[in-house]
Amino acid sequence: MPGSDIAIVGYAQTPSVRDADQSEVQLLVPTVTEAIARAGIGRREIGFTCAGSCDYLTGGPFAFVSNLEAAGAWPPISESHVEADGAWAMYEAWMRLLEGDIDIALAFGSGKSSPSDPAEVWAQQLDPYYLAPLGLDPVSLAGIQAQALLDSGKATERDFAEVVAASRGNAKTNPNAQLAGDFDVDQLLAEPYYRAPLRKHDLPPISDGAVAVVMARGDRARQLCERPAWISGIDHRIEPHLPGLRDITSSSSTTLAARKAGYDGGPLDVVEVSSTFSPQEIVIRTALGIDPDANVNPSGGPLAGNPVMAVGLVRIVEAAARIMDGSANRALAHATGGPLLQHNLVCLLEGE
Repeated sequence: MPGSDIAIVGYAQTPSVRDADQSEVQLLVPTVTEAIARAGIGRREIGFTCAGSCDYLTGGPFAFVSNLEAAGAWPPISESHVEADGAWAMYEAWMRLLEGDIDIALAFGSGKSSPSDPAEVWAQQLDPYYLAPLGLDPVSLAGIQAQALLDSGKATERDFAEVVAASRGNAKTNPNAQLAGDFDVDQLLAEPYYRAPLRKHDLPPISDGAVAVVMARGDRARQLCERPAWISGIDHRIEPHLPGLRDITSSSSTTLAARKAGYDGGPLDVVEVSSTFSPQEIVIRTALGIDPDANVNPSGGPLAGNPVMAVGLVRIVEAAARIMDGSANRALAHATGGPLLQHNLVCLLEGE
């Protein structure tokens, strides 16, 4: 989609934790409240609200409805929901702002993986005829992708370990990270396989969390925020669901989404990517065509905290935060959904 006069003017997120005591609603209420307060608006100024979550995680139909308590559903509000990461909720809210009849929109994402077994839950998103009966869990699929990268010569196990060391090292400065610290690559390679050729550190942690963003148009954005994070382009593309029908060592949908979002391969101050497993960062880096020395996942990325249904929007928030505090002027954020990078969203953010 083309660039627009729409910017992020407020945001908030919870820390990623292994097992939150609160429900999704309880995680969202203070998060949404903080994002609105940071934007400096009243709730009734919000013209549209969109949420992203997954009913499978809570095991109840229309479980997302209760999450609207965080937005304040009375008096009645204009709202929508996507059964996807909050990044896609933000995309829908951005599209709504393009209509031009409202000036402010709210988007949020939330998820708790702790009450369930992710290996069982996420197998349910697979094709019900060919893949789901096999019980293919995300880690097994990621192991297949990692082995394909090794066999193709596009990556080595050392490359995987270097991604982990960099991510966990970067996370030391992120107060919302679940895992952080200094790791030696050789020591990581000495660890036993968890699901060959992946080791335990190549996997993301199981995380609970929530995130919210407030967007505004044009002069309203400038009034609300001293330095808004302007959305110069955002796009998402999808590939065939069955991994056997695509090259899982590359991501053509990520490449296309980046180009459609307006990323021309130029310099970036910050890149935040949803590389849930360490080999995926290598795939996404190549698909985006970013410089090898680019500042990728300075927050630590999903390997430091993986709040499902929020992790993609967290990438956008982390990139936007650096635009808004002046430490970056051009940033790119990436979100993904489906098995093995099937569906990818790219958002290009810029300062004034």
